[in-house]
Amino acid sequence: MEAAQAETQRRLGVIERQIASRAERLTITDRAKRRQRGWNASSWTSADERLFQQHVAELALARQGEIDALTRKLDRQETAIAEFRTRQRAFAALR
Repeated sequence: MEAAQAETQRRLGVIERQIASRAERLTITDRAKRRQRGWNASSWTSADERLFQQHVAELALARQGEIDALTRKLDRQETAIAEFRTRQRAFAALR
């Protein structure tokens, strides 16, 4: 059961990383970037961050059904694991 739960969590994490990566690519494409000055200079502005967050929200909305299904599955798995552990403790106490 715990392996299945870990796999579901991994799949949800993959989706979240895919959304963030795609949002970043869209932001970089949408915004004309200034050339960096020096090795450590950042060209990511607050306007870029707002646009990035907007893209994340849009992409998450597009995949909301998939995210909700995995979240519900995780809830069911957590409940099943908790019930199993409770039964195991009750069984061990009877011994």
